[in-house]
Amino acid sequence: MPLQTPFHPRTSELCTSLLWKEWAGYHAVCSYDTVNDREYIAFRHAAGLIDVTPLMKYEVTGKDAPSFLARVMVRNIEKLRVGRVTYCCWCDDRGKVLDDGTITRWSEEHFRVTSNSPALQWLQRCARGFEVAIHESTDRIGVLALQGPASRTILAAAAEAEIEGLRFFRATTGMVAGKPVEITRTGYTGDLGFEVWTANENALPVYDAIMKAGKIHGIEPCGLDAMDVTRIEAGFVLHGVDYFSARTCMIESQKSTPFEIGLDWAVQLKRESFVGQAAILAEQDRGVARRLVGLELDWDDLERVFEESGLPPEVPRHAWRDPLPVYRDGRQVGQATSGAWSSILKKNLALATVNKGWSEKGTELMIETTVDFERKKMKAVVVPKPFFDPERKRT
Repeated sequence: MPLQTPFHPRTSELCTSLLWKEWAGYHAVCSYDTVNDREYIAFRHAAGLIDVTPLMKYEVTGKDAPSFLARVMVRNIEKLRVGRVTYCCWCDDRGKVLDDGTITRWSEEHFRVTSNSPALQWLQRCARGFEVAIHESTDRIGVLALQGPASRTILAAAAEAEIEGLRFFRATTGMVAGKPVEITRTGYTGDLGFEVWTANENALPVYDAIMKAGKIHGIEPCGLDAMDVTRIEAGFVLHGVDYFSARTCMIESQKSTPFEIGLDWAVQLKRESFVGQAAILAEQDRGVARRLVGLELDWDDLERVFEESGLPPEVPRHAWRDPLPVYRDGRQVGQATSGAWSSILKKNLALATVNKGWSEKGTELMIETTVDFERKKMKAVVVPKPFFDPERKRT
């Protein structure tokens, strides 16, 4: 049976839809209403507060913590300064991605690693020979993501901390409702936002204080469905949907490299040896076989395929995660793995992995869709990611 997060007494009262799912062994709200419109609007026009406690968390401490993390991550974590956060992934010896997440440096010898799936055993196995301690803190720390254009104003009112000057991917500490918290300027919506980390026993006062401060600014409790739409607009990959951990893949073709899932910008190759480095260097030399791209589905062609069946055009109200074949000249060249109708952009979007030669901006493709139980193909074009990238996210 799924566990309750420390914020469950509040989220369960507010979730009138009773729409829940299991996330990493915890109860998680899908949508507080029967539709996620209000929550999506809050993320993009005011602020949304979402319980992201189920995110896996690991405290890495000790004299060798910087060199150990530099060894297992594709980024050189030794260069990460205290009070900063970075995003990256980690790979197996063959350069295939195991997971992705954030790393925060709280002190010279204390880092926090987050991941989508359990990583403790792998981290501990890689730590042999290093003076480092690794402890899981998932069940001890509650996390709230406050996301949206009003998030800075709300958090500045709720917290005794330096919020106004906290830059993108920075971290600080402070107090909320008289309780100690850690604050990072991070999130999964591609918008201005913060994440607030606190011990379980402080969870409810912290939640109440943020909601109270946000009331006049239009804050809404938000669930995973609305966040899924925003992360697609931001072009963020999702573990288990847009790529799979090499640890769980049955065959080689299911595995991905950082370059293939669009994380080449996070890879730092010119440094001391790290896990998967040789394989990634070899891939760089021979060229990447496939790439993750953004697709914009052609609205006129969507109307056409529905009109052929005598139906008005229809787009899903939620983000979709059912893989769809992508074609060029009648031949399958990839697959779209997630997508959504973007209300703020008024566009039908998808994330897709396509073979080499079909990933350039402006490339015209066809994507499969189903209308009245019949499979059809409609036009799509490769466009840059992120689809939505407001200036306020970094300023």
